[in-house]
Amino acid sequence: KAVSSDEDMEEWRPPEAKTSSKRARGPAAGVKKPAATRTAKPKVPKEPKVHKASGVPKPRATRKPAAEGKPPVSRNPKNAAVPGTATTKRKISECDFEENKRMRMTESEEVKAHKDDTNIRLKEELLSTMTGVNKWVCVNIVTLLHEENTIPFIVRYRKEMINHLDADAVRDVQMVYDELCSVAKKTQSVIRTLKKDGVLTPELENSLRSCRSADELDHVNAPYKKGSKLSKARRAKALGLEDAATALMNTPHNLDLRAWVKPGTEGLSSVEDVSTGVVHILADMIAKDSDTLTYIKTSCVTIQSSVSKSALNKKEQGKSDQGCKKPGDEQNKNKDLDKFHLYFDFTCNIKRIQSHQTLAINRGESLKILTVKVNIPDRVRSDFTLWCINNRWRPKTFAKEELRAIISNAVEDSYKRLIVPFLTRSCRTKLTSAAEKESIAMFVRNLRQRLLVCPVRGCVIMGVDPGYRHGCKLAILSPTSQILHTDVVYLHNSGQQHREAEKLRHLMIQYSCSKVVIGNGTACRETEAFFSDLISRRFFHPLDVSYIITNEAGASIYSVSPEAVKEMPDLDPNLRSAVSIGRRVQDPLAELVKIDPKHIGIGTYQHDVSAGALKAALDGVVQECVSFVGVDINICSETLMRHVAGLNAGRAQSITEWREKNGAFINREQLKLVKGMGPKSFQQCAGFIRINPLTLNSDSVRDARTTSQSAPAVPDKPVAKKGKGKVGVSIPNSLNPLDQTCIHPESYNVAQRFLSLVGGSVDQIGNACLRQCVENKVKASCVDELARAVDTTPETLQLIIDGLTQPPGFDIRQNFGQADFKRGIVSMSDLQVGAVLTGRVDNTTLFGSFVDIGVGRAGLIHKSNITLDKLPVSQRRRSLALGPGERVEVRVLNVDLQRGRIGLDLIRILQ
Repeated sequence: KAVSSDEDMEEWRPPEAKTSSKRARGPAAGVKKPAATRTAKPKVPKEPKVHKASGVPKPRATRKPAAEGKPPVSRNPKNAAVPGTATTKRKISECDFEENKRMRMTESEEVKAHKDDTNIRLKEELLSTMTGVNKWVCVNIVTLLHEENTIPFIVRYRKEMINHLDADAVRDVQMVYDELCSVAKKTQSVIRTLKKDGVLTPELENSLRSCRSADELDHVNAPYKKGSKLSKARRAKALGLEDAATALMNTPHNLDLRAWVKPGTEGLSSVEDVSTGVVHILADMIAKDSDTLTYIKTSCVTIQSSVSKSALNKKEQGKSDQGCKKPGDEQNKNKDLDKFHLYFDFTCNIKRIQSHQTLAINRGESLKILTVKVNIPDRVRSDFTLWCINNRWRPKTFAKEELRAIISNAVEDSYKRLIVPFLTRSCRTKLTSAAEKESIAMFVRNLRQRLLVCPVRGCVIMGVDPGYRHGCKLAILSPTSQILHTDVVYLHNSGQQHREAEKLRHLMIQYSCSKVVIGNGTACRETEAFFSDLISRRFFHPLDVSYIITNEAGASIYSVSPEAVKEMPDLDPNLRSAVSIGRRVQDPLAELVKIDPKHIGIGTYQHDVSAGALKAALDGVVQECVSFVGVDINICSETLMRHVAGLNAGRAQSITEWREKNGAFINREQLKLVKGMGPKSFQQCAGFIRINPLTLNSDSVRDARTTSQSAPAVPDKPVAKKGKGKVGVSIPNSLNPLDQTCIHPESYNVAQRFLSLVGGSVDQIGNACLRQCVENKVKASCVDELARAVDTTPETLQLIIDGLTQPPGFDIRQNFGQADFKRGIVSMSDLQVGAVLTGRVDNTTLFGSFVDIGVGRAGLIHKSNITLDKLPVSQRRRSLALGPGERVEVRVLNVDLQRGRIGLDLIRILQ
């Protein structure tokens, strides 16, 4: 008997994906059965072991074909047949192999194979439909993911296989695919359980396999769960009334309910009891029918929220207890109530409700402030009843009046008892799922733009963590982020301000520091006013000092983390915060990767979405940003290295240890000598790691070469890698100029051919001369023709062209906005309605974007004022097209000084 389709369908994979082999029992012990040739690659069963005690000689197994569609070829001389036997004399042709396969397959196995192929094709279609991505692209993405390729590697080096999709689109496909696999696994588990319990029928199995979500699966499986009461339909089926229900729908003209009456038997003692049992069976069939559920889901449904009675009682109780000892607690509770006042009497169609409204309602319900219910209009019930009776559940032949009444009663019972609860659950689940996905997408976009802010290089920076009682913590950082000095100044204590100002001037002149970074926490505005006043009086002359306020979210959490202790063991945690604040402007990416993305302050409702899904998405975008920017392997921190595609904490630590022991890396190939760096890991990370000649001083190069030459292995011999399963590899010890580019080592040969074609060399990378030669060649011949000439794809060649023509040390963040330093402040009282200002987006939420316009309070551009005509064409794909760091021109709509709120209108995005 062959492996059942239940096991094959535990996790769906596309036809091209590599699948793990499963053990199968062949028709005879020890005979390897060739796998069935299908549209999808089948799982090849392993040959079962034959016990010696059986006394049966092991027959010679038919060889597995070397490739699909080709006859089997023997490659292992140890397993070759003895000369002269029938196996060696007979060459199995492709037709013979297929015929042999068909003879060995039983009829049931052929049916199962066909069912498996059908299920795979259906799931491919479903994945494409749910994501809006072409089917062949979905298949390629899933195949690449199963081969353990990372999303950054796929997006950069496999563009032709994914039709040039961006990382967000690939991540969407991955998330939907994971959901489908989860539902498929859960379906298989339910089917196995029901089969074991002996209640699985072909109709029930089809209903289970047609489920497209976990909610639908739970709906179908609910009556069969252990511990639940025996459903009315199951009790009626146990009495044998299922045939009567089937006859009612197919041949009602031959149905006589009196024939099913059994006096003395409970449930069958009268015609009325029989009718009731048939109604319950039909109601169950209607509620689990996929066409019926599809129809009812298209109905107009609204969601309604109102203030709960318990919240009102607490509010009234709070008013009466205002004289109690803890007024602060009651004030906080009232403040929580006020946050949800918009939803005290809220009604909206589920097709028009916004994601932030869904999350707010869910939060209010979880806090027991709101009561939420799904409203289904009465006309939905009447329309559904008419549709069922006249269309989907209409008897195939003429039915008597009393039989039509049974069908009508079944429809009514199914709608009220089964479908309405399911529709309510389904609507809430669907709304929450959609809101979570939109929220996570917003988090991802915010984080990406926060990480890719252009770094401020080449200057000394002072990081300031403001405070009142404990003073303002200072950290002066070199252009390479080294700590030059730390101190504490008390800027807000009367009588000490002049002395502290002199101290500041002395430090800034001593270290030639002209840039100040102030955290936006407590005492931020007062600290900003202090520096602004000194700057306006030219107190720091001859230095031209300017300052910027940056988001310090997560700095205090990082300052007491093990990584901060390891990096700055001798510093007070408060001073570590000042260092982190300064480094966030010098190199935002390198500093922010040290902090959990949830603590960076990149959105709202982070506690209302799935923690696992949010963490996976945010970790993915951190890996994407770090990889696309690239890391200089000889100077980057171990923390930053962990986020490179293909690396992890263990490999990053091994790279750091290798670097400390052997000196600087001379080329990418030396990564293969690092412990834990296998071929797959090297393939994934190599293109994102840079060997920058500028950071390799002569001493480090000499030390590294000396280490290589003194090692047991010499350059012209293989260097043995330690570890299980490692093989000798030849590692050169010379610099390769291509290692400083985004070109992947797998394309070095193509790059060399292209350089020969344009008449250049690797030593000219980034030079104007080589850039001109490449541009002239591309103008004379298109990229497609050049790709054919060097035997590669246009996508790979374009990446090679970019790598060869970009200047040394190129940083993709140069194309993004840089931090804006200023010298003076403006207060909210200076704002006037209608004033046109420029600012920078600080945060984006599901209901709009907050913009820092330099007045100490961020203004809100409501999403209704972010219209497509105000956006560049490239940013019109998403409704919330503004992200952190973008410079915008805005108009003041309203100013509420009492509540500290500023309403803005978007004019345009400044490029």
